[in-house]
Amino acid sequence: MRVLVVAHNHPDLHPGGTEIFAHDLFRVYRTRPDTDALFLAATNRVHREPRPGTSFQAVGDAPDEVVLWCGHFDAFYLSQIDTFGVVPHLVSLLEEFRPEVVHIHHVLLMGAEFIALVRRILPDARIVMTLHDYYAICAHDGLMMRTKGRERCDRSSPNRCQSCFPELSADRFLLRETHLKTLFAQVDRFIAPSAFIRQRFIEWGLSPARIEVQPNGRPKAEVAPHRTSHDGRRAVFGYFGNLNPWKGASVLLQASRRLIAEELDGFELRIHGGAPFQAESFLSEIDALAQETAPNVVRLGAYKPRDIPSLMTMVDWVVVPSIWWENAPLVIQEAFHHRRPVIVSGIGGMAEAVRDGVDGLHVRPDDPMALARTMRVAADTPGLWDRLVSCIKPPPSIEEVAERHLALYGELAGTPQSQASAA
Repeated sequence: MRVLVVAHNHPDLHPGGTEIFAHDLFRVYRTRPDTDALFLAATNRVHREPRPGTSFQAVGDAPDEVVLWCGHFDAFYLSQIDTFGVVPHLVSLLEEFRPEVVHIHHVLLMGAEFIALVRRILPDARIVMTLHDYYAICAHDGLMMRTKGRERCDRSSPNRCQSCFPELSADRFLLRETHLKTLFAQVDRFIAPSAFIRQRFIEWGLSPARIEVQPNGRPKAEVAPHRTSHDGRRAVFGYFGNLNPWKGASVLLQASRRLIAEELDGFELRIHGGAPFQAESFLSEIDALAQETAPNVVRLGAYKPRDIPSLMTMVDWVVVPSIWWENAPLVIQEAFHHRRPVIVSGIGGMAEAVRDGVDGLHVRPDDPMALARTMRVAADTPGLWDRLVSCIKPPPSIEEVAERHLALYGELAGTPQSQASAA
């Protein structure tokens, strides 16, 4: 079986959760003697400069990994507008590799029209798409957050979306929705990493019969040992991931400031992650809070996936304080793999992944006082950490997830696209 795995960037260029997961799946596929896999990643000038003569670029020495430079992209319509540059090269790739399965993990940069292109060039190919976020539903970078204030949004409509972008007419949002739904109708099967995102897309208009829930997985690795605690206290917290306004970094730092003022014994917060492409106002806020909370709060900067085990050895708890509807944060699976209980905002896929009082704790989102109280409970309650750790279930391995995906590809074999789309 020939499988083309498509992502909106390569983890060597942009190590986001979607890129890492898609690439991990591909790496399993390439080990299978009955599977011929090719990894296709899109990128732009943010990470790579164009090269004359072709849109394709290599990634290291890997012969089966290709980067497609996509410098012309309409973010509103999720549309690839370079029909004279990018599209002919995509046609050539599809005609040469002729995949039987095309698994799309994102249409950013590549363009949603890629779905129709695959269907035109390879009418018998099966198209699978994983719903990693809400870009198709929400024009605000797929956040489902209102553009004013910090209000979460639970639905979309032309008029409601237009109120977030008053400079655009409601008709444009209707056109956007129709455009994307028309293209998505050509996908044979959708995979949702959480039941929460599945429900969001059902409410948007996709058929429930075409979306199945399959959790993401992580590569097998040694479990990081727990930190030695001489007095039994577990008051060292860790944050992992990029810093941005929606990940709740400022909320966590404000909560930390409160815990320091209350003199929580042994409190320490270790922040792992950079803050790329963020506004100066946000960077200034984070810098000021970090300086105010030092030395209890330590900023350790960006990290590589291979660094996670050693970083985990220094923390007792992992905190995921996001204020938007996270789908399936990679960091939660990493924490559970290394047997660290997780404190999360009790919304979206986070609330689904972490069982409150079983393998972690839920907290009201965007509420520094509530987060501080929960972190104090975590540190001060005798036996709580041990009880939560004992109930942690390791995430599925990437090998298990890959087998499920390959089984799905096999099930779709011989199913005409017209029948799948009508389901």
